[in-house]
Amino acid sequence: MKKRKPPRSKKEPASLTYEVEETEQLLPFLLKVMDNRSRNSVKSILTRGQVSVDDHIETKHNFMLNKGSTVRILKNKAAIQQDVFVGMSIMYEDDDIIVIEKESGLLSIATEKERKHTALHQLMHYVKQQHPANRVYVVHRLDKDTSGVMMFAKNERVKRKLQNNWKDIVKERTYVALVEGQVAKEKGYIVSWLKESATRKMYSSRVKNDGQRAATRYRVLQTNNRYSLLELQLETGRKNQIRVHMEELGHPVVGDKRYGSKGRSVIGRLGLHAKILSFYHPVTNKLMLFRSDVPNAFFQKTK
Repeated sequence: MKKRKPPRSKKEPASLTYEVEETEQLLPFLLKVMDNRSRNSVKSILTRGQVSVDDHIETKHNFMLNKGSTVRILKNKAAIQQDVFVGMSIMYEDDDIIVIEKESGLLSIATEKERKHTALHQLMHYVKQQHPANRVYVVHRLDKDTSGVMMFAKNERVKRKLQNNWKDIVKERTYVALVEGQVAKEKGYIVSWLKESATRKMYSSRVKNDGQRAATRYRVLQTNNRYSLLELQLETGRKNQIRVHMEELGHPVVGDKRYGSKGRSVIGRLGLHAKILSFYHPVTNKLMLFRSDVPNAFFQKTK
């Protein structure tokens, strides 16, 4: 593996970056590049979410690395600093809201299995360092394996205003999806009524108004005979909306086995990214727009 030279700086870099030279599993790779550490120490670094492969956090020991991939290891010292986050970064903050850029692999909020390794937990810890009474409130969510722009409220009043007036406040929610197969129509508009099964999987009802209305517009950015790159705009923000609509279109999102994808993900993650979030500030009413760069791997598969 090639170790990339860190930028010239008097400060020690907070992370180490390596380029993968041959296909192999992640844990053996880490054991080689961190040969001064014990096996348990390396496994702990991996489990804590301090390792990123290309543009996403990876915690699986047997994750397969591809030649040319980039592995970044956040050092322990950097990981525990108050101003360093794992799997996310702050794009904007004021007295009322925080906008973050989330990596694939990081939960938005806690689950029964994972309480601490979430965006909400990290932000809560961050604001409490400023004042113990400070809090952060969830406004909307991104799936664990979806990357991109996400917003939180810093007080309950703003949270209620955002959630109660979401359709009026949010001007644009644009996603980019890498899907399986060659999408024939250059543009499309999908409308259905979503319901949730007993296993918590979303599906479309064939009966009008039998469920929550979901509307998605899409256009093809790039395509070949194996994959297509789509830009999608949400008119509604239902749970798993894009994933359900892509499965119904016959072109499931890459890596989305729950909604129709077959085989291993060619990019090592779910092919879904929240590219743009534009909204009127809930207090100042100023129009704001935040953009997150689409991962290069999405483009490479549709060249």
